Amino acid sequence: MLPSLRLANAHKPLIRFLGKRQWPAKPEAQHPHPFAPPEAKQHFADFLKKFQSSSSSAPASGSTVLSSNNGATFQEFWQAPPRLWKRELQDWEIELVQSGGASLH
Repeated sequence: MLPSLRLANAHKPLIRFLGKRQWPAKPEAQHPHPFAPPEAKQHFADFLKKFQSSSSSAPASGSTVLSSNNGATFQEFWQAPPRLWKRELQDWEIELVQSGGASLH
């Protein structure tokens, strides 16, 4: 092979970008999505207040248990009940995954 010929025919991408990439210096003001439902647009200010108040009152330590309306959220697996911990898979579970779940028996 002739390496000089290979360099002459270097790959040129077919896509062309116009202009230089420019990122804004400051983020945009927060606003609802243009296609959001009307009720979401009306209550967006309330959502922002709740969001900002919840983010400012976050706990400082990473190992605390956070609670929400749906139930408890755990930072580490050992804080959760033992029934939710990782466990060893049984042979039939491994075979089920490897078969793609097509055959259950």
